[in-house]
Amino acid sequence: MTAPEQGSTYFRKGFGLKGEVEETLAADYDGSLVDLLRSRDHTLTVSGVTVRLAREFGFCYGVERAVEYAYQTRRKFPDRRIRLVGEIIHNPHVNRRLGEMGIEILAPGQDADGKPVFDYGGVSPDDVVILPAFGVTIRDFETLRALGCVVVDTTCGSVLNVWKRVESYARDGFTALIHGKHYHEETRATASQVGRYPGGHYLVVRDMGEARIVCAYIEGSGTREELMTRFAIAASPGFDPDLHLRRIGVANQTTMLARESLAIGEEVGCAVARRYGDEYRAENFRTFDTICSATQDRQDAVQELLRESLDAMVVIGGYNSSNTISLAALCAERVPTYHIEDATSIEPEARRITFRPAGVKHSEASAVDWIPDHAGVRIGLTAGASTPNNKIGETVARIFATRGIDVRIVDAA
Repeated sequence: MTAPEQGSTYFRKGFGLKGEVEETLAADYDGSLVDLLRSRDHTLTVSGVTVRLAREFGFCYGVERAVEYAYQTRRKFPDRRIRLVGEIIHNPHVNRRLGEMGIEILAPGQDADGKPVFDYGGVSPDDVVILPAFGVTIRDFETLRALGCVVVDTTCGSVLNVWKRVESYARDGFTALIHGKHYHEETRATASQVGRYPGGHYLVVRDMGEARIVCAYIEGSGTREELMTRFAIAASPGFDPDLHLRRIGVANQTTMLARESLAIGEEVGCAVARRYGDEYRAENFRTFDTICSATQDRQDAVQELLRESLDAMVVIGGYNSSNTISLAALCAERVPTYHIEDATSIEPEARRITFRPAGVKHSEASAVDWIPDHAGVRIGLTAGASTPNNKIGETVARIFATRGIDVRIVDAA
């Protein structure tokens, strides 16, 4: 079932209130230091310390749109109860701000298989429900529409493009092999699109290592039991590798590392060709780059910045933000990298930074004297697509403060 057009209870295009919420949005998220960096060719140098900001960073169009629609929704329905299906984006400050505005975030529970599931038992027809930028599963969408509540859909356009690709795979009898995180909201919503056609199936691989396990099975290695155990919660119900790995279409979560997604597509295609031949591959294998342009632009900008001589790289964004994690992974290959959620992770007086090391999922580390003392020190900076400018600016101020430089001097520089 295709999503309905904007109407009396379903909205995808806002409420025409952009002008009424712009001032509030600017007050909540704009940053003067970021504006200053932009005006100075993304460079600030004060007292021998240089901060270099990547040319593409922070809020992307999809995130701006989702947040703006949430603000418009609050303005449109000042007296209605508003619920949000999970986090609107993966940034704790933005989600906390929505909570302060009286928007209740629905947290998922788990089903019998340990998969996230939302309980809509408390949602009434009088409520307003916001769908996040990641989108929701077909099941969630249909449940909400059946309840009769007002639905405000902020699903990112780039995500919708992937859905169309996956839907076409299912329509044509291809299994969707999705490069992503099976537990991520976007990937769960994307995977659900195969359900639009009878017999649609998906398999989610986290990285090249998992993709190679699938490739090995395609080529006749490994056992069915081993494969099904490994991907028990990352495959569609009724998935049969002997049937459903013969026609494959590759897609990806839009925020993954682009080069890895492309490499996985090539690896799987080569495995199909080695097993069945090039002619078979041409007819029974498809792959497309479905990384969103904003994700790609931020990754490209970081690669460009890393060509310079940098002493360290700071990456700002939620620890659960996939696109931020990808940026940190790129940076960590070249220079000491510190992935922080916000500026409070930097303690100037203690000269300490608390961060999530690249490749580590659930723990933080700390480093003292992380900014070298030598003259001419250069710190690179970028931020994930869900990080607002004010949080970037606060980080810039604390980087300078760690070397004893007052933010007021930076502002006046």
